[in-house]
Amino acid sequence: MRGRARAVLALLAVIGSGGARAEGPRWLRRPAVSRSHVVFAYADDLWIVGRGGGEARRLTVEPGMETDPTFSPDGTRVAFTGQAGGNWDVFVIAAAGGEAKRITFNPAVDTAVGWSPDGARVLFRSDRASFADFGRLFTCPAEGGPAEELPLPAAEQGAFSPDGRRLAYVPHRYHGSAPDSQAAWKRYRGGAASPIWLADLADSRVEPIPRPPGGCNDSNPLWVGDRVYFLSDREGPARLFAWDVGAKRLSKVPTADGTDILSAAAAPGVIAYERLGELHLLDLESGKDRRLEVTLGEELGTARPRHVWLGDSVQMVVPAPNARRAVFEARGEILTVPASKGAIRNLTSTPGVAERQPAWSADGKSIAYYSDESGEYALHVRSQDGLGPVRKFAIGDPPSYFFHLSWSPDGKRLGLLRQAASPVGARPGDGPFDARGPRAVPVRPHDARPGLVARRPLAGVRQAAREPPARGLRLRGPVREGPPGH
Repeated sequence: MRGRARAVLALLAVIGSGGARAEGPRWLRRPAVSRSHVVFAYADDLWIVGRGGGEARRLTVEPGMETDPTFSPDGTRVAFTGQAGGNWDVFVIAAAGGEAKRITFNPAVDTAVGWSPDGARVLFRSDRASFADFGRLFTCPAEGGPAEELPLPAAEQGAFSPDGRRLAYVPHRYHGSAPDSQAAWKRYRGGAASPIWLADLADSRVEPIPRPPGGCNDSNPLWVGDRVYFLSDREGPARLFAWDVGAKRLSKVPTADGTDILSAAAAPGVIAYERLGELHLLDLESGKDRRLEVTLGEELGTARPRHVWLGDSVQMVVPAPNARRAVFEARGEILTVPASKGAIRNLTSTPGVAERQPAWSADGKSIAYYSDESGEYALHVRSQDGLGPVRKFAIGDPPSYFFHLSWSPDGKRLGLLRQAASPVGARPGDGPFDARGPRAVPVRPHDARPGLVARRPLAGVRQAAREPPARGLRLRGPVREGPPGH
């Protein structure tokens, strides 16, 4: 099943990008751009790379997640949202690296939005002064200090005009999900669809950017010169549009076709945006759009071998027939644990492979389980003490998702359930389970071959267990006959 999923994802990648090419890291998010560099979020940290691409350098190593980077106007500092202190707050770090400084300390959720044009203050969103589920915009000194609320009743995102007198902002949006361009329901056209308004900060007068009669979701405003760039789904997938503030004219900005643009940021003459887990740079003068080629040379902490607590990851527990040990399924591994004294045995020790649904043989000598080591689910059987080779058997053609295993009391057969809910009878004497060659027998209508576990496919089966004297199979669930060949 994993092989098919990989093939489908690869096909989608080719369709979305227009052709095959070398793959770099995916899921690069939240780009911010300066005259010389791009900062982005990846694997819960911030990374920085030159605008020409190449190897990115990790900018933050704080505990918790860091996201929402935004460059100061001079490109020397980066404000971002982080949770190093256990709460979501705004931090500032030098673009060259160093220690991040926390500048907000309210117990409410504070998220970085942008900078004032002079680079003296950081713009952020917070619900610290809200009486309901909406946010407001504040600024605070880049070195830390008291926050000041902007004179707007509600706001989620915003960008100052170059002179700092006006603000392009999103007054409201569907709240409770990540602040992407499609955080609202996709193609949503109801009353909570997000607009963009231009506010005069001297008297709070607002001018809306026009929307089509049916409505649309506008977000992520960027004020560059005399234009406000923003993301909108007014013509389908979220794309970049530009509103000429002086001429009162709307235009669509040419970008690479494909899926939604999820976030964008601007610097003089350029917009960086995120689409399909990749970063792009759009030159506003020439209109040239190019993918930013990024490599990550550092080892990710999440990829290093480490000890983890399994207490919250146990999926299945099966006691041994003599009750002296129990077999556990946890984080894709199969382990046995003693009832009182003894060592815990990891029977699989296969990071990157999913082993599941362990079943203990009646004599307590063997444990069977499913494994996707080969790319498709197969049946593995090994000694309960972890010694000796693992017997591996292909099951099902075409490949399918299997669940539940049940040994016969004499240990010569196993009952399996396939995703299509057809019981499968496996004969160790005829095939895989005595290591003399694979064979799995699916149940089909009118198949009266001796030894089958049922005569026709059954839908709704959720569990199977052998009845003594090893001739019958008890089925549990809302059982009903399936269609022929199901």
